[in-house]
Order: sequence, then C-alpha cells, then structure tokens
Amino acid sequence: MTKKEKLERLFCGSPVDSPVLFQPILMHFAARFNGKTYAQFASDYKVLVDCNIRALEYFDMDMVGLISDPYRETSAFGAKIEYVEEGVPRCLASIVRNQDDVNNLKIPDPYKEERTADRIKGAGLFQKLLRGTVPVYGWIEGPLAEACDLAGVGDMLINLMIEPDFCNSLIDKCMITARDFAKAQIEAGCDIMGIGDAICSQINLDTYNLYVKERHKELVDYIHSLNAKVKMHICGDITHLLPSLKDLNIDILDLDWKVNPETAYSILGDNVVRCGNINPVDIQDKNEEELASTAGILLRGEIDRKFILSGGCEITVNTPVQNLTALRKAAVH
Repeated sequence: MTKKEKLERLFCGSPVDSPVLFQPILMHFAARFNGKTYAQFASDYKVLVDCNIRALEYFDMDMVGLISDPYRETSAFGAKIEYVEEGVPRCLASIVRNQDDVNNLKIPDPYKEERTADRIKGAGLFQKLLRGTVPVYGWIEGPLAEACDLAGVGDMLINLMIEPDFCNSLIDKCMITARDFAKAQIEAGCDIMGIGDAICSQINLDTYNLYVKERHKELVDYIHSLNAKVKMHICGDITHLLPSLKDLNIDILDLDWKVNPETAYSILGDNVVRCGNINPVDIQDKNEEELASTAGILLRGEIDRKFILSGGCEITVNTPVQNLTALRKAAVH
C-alpha cells in the first residue's frame, strides 16, 4: 500500500492502526538536515523539494509539503521580501495602509510572479519524482492571514473593530488570490491544499464568524471542487473556534499543543482527521524516552480514530534528529 493509499483509507474512515500516519511540519529543520540554508529552502523550489524528500525517506514520513514562509502571495502583490540566510524571509514594509491602497492593489497572476511560480514548480517536481505515491500538500495563506501580511497585524486587528468596509474589501482581494494560487498548485500536482490562517487564533468567535468563517467555507468548497483535500492550520489555541470549524467540511485540521485532543474530538467527531499535537518545544528539548512516553499517551487516546501524529506546529530547527526519529518509532504501537 502506498502512502497516498494509506491516507485515502484514513479519509474513508478506516483508521490506520500501526504505524499511525506521521506528518511533522518541516521547514528550517528540513533545510539544515539537508545541509542547506533557510534562504535556499525558501527561494528555490528544487532545494525545497530535495530537502523534503530526504526527510521523507529518513524519517518515514507520510506526506511532503510546499510550505516555507507566509510571504509568497505578499511578494506577488508587490511587497518587498528579504531572504534571511538562517531565518524566515522578511516582509520589509506593509503595502496597504488605507482604502485607496486596497483599491489600487492588483490581483497577481501566480504563474507570472516569482515566488508563487516557484511554489507551483515545486508541486510539479514532487509529482515527477514521487510518481504519485506520496501525498503532496500545497500551501496558501488564509484570507485574514494574508490581509495581515499586507496591512500589518496590529493595524489589521484594529481595523477589524473600526473599519469593516476596509477589512472586507481587502480580505475579498486576498480571497481571489487564494483561489487562484490554490488552483495553480492543484493543477501542478498537489493532492491536498494547506490553508494557513494563524491569526484566527487571536480573534474571538464572533469576529471569526463575521469576517472569516464563510470565506473559509468558500475556499474549502472551491478546493474540493478541484478534487483536492483541505488541511487547515491555525497556530495557537483554537478551542473557541472548533464549533465553527466543524461546519467547514475540512479534511485535516492541525491542532496546536494548547488544544486538548479529547475536546477537539468531542466537537469534531469522526468527520475530520485531526493532526497533532505535541509541543514542538518538548520535541526539541525532551529526551527520546520522554518523547516516546508523551507520544504513547497521546496515541492511546486516538485508537480507532482519524488521527495523524505530528508536532503542534513546525518542528524547530534545533530539534535533535534522534528526537524526530523517536516520534516516528512511537507511531508504531
């Protein structure tokens, strides 16, 4: 059975008993593990693909992804991005400050802008090298996250309270690019589309329902119409959002370490594959025996449920190789 077939089996409601599927989010870790800098990883799809495939083979992971940083679409909109040799790329300045800026914001063509085109090429290379045997997930910024990337987090959060027209018009433009970029990656070979909207954990349920919920639902439905699955990633504690997220028909929901897996299951039930949720700091700092115990406790609660073992968020660059190996071994129970 291929890794892709194993994941399809899980989606269809047949939990994989042993080993449990294993899909840690790897970015800077993958780059360093393969002797590359983060700047190389984030700027060159060939490096990103090579690093992910080496990690796939070494740690026996069950997916590969195109995630690297939050500024692919932001760059395509016209923002200046600086690559950092051993750090996440930086957006040098917000480019949306008022309604005129929103009105003048041009919708980018993901095939023609350097950083979005680079990710699209990565999807094609994954499929060429893996021959359709391993699930490939692409990545787009969620609509609120991208609005924050363009306008600045602090300013955008304030505007959510006082300038609804500005917020809605900006988020709507972000939605157009989210759909276009998702479609391009899926057509290039992605089986799953990741949606990263981390800022949503920092707003209350009413604000989420007002500005984001229906837009998330629109994105999920659109991606499904392209015959791809959806993986939603919202860093932080999203316990308060779970009742609304349940309505979106998400296929995979990442759970950060602050979300209680039992609480999530009680709300989401068997309709969603939950992915998580060990604290990445613990994965970095605990020894192998402690990690095996932590993972064992988590997995015993997930028997006969749709679950993928992962960190609550990205595996840190300084995580010892043997610790990630210990997590993979813990998945065999």
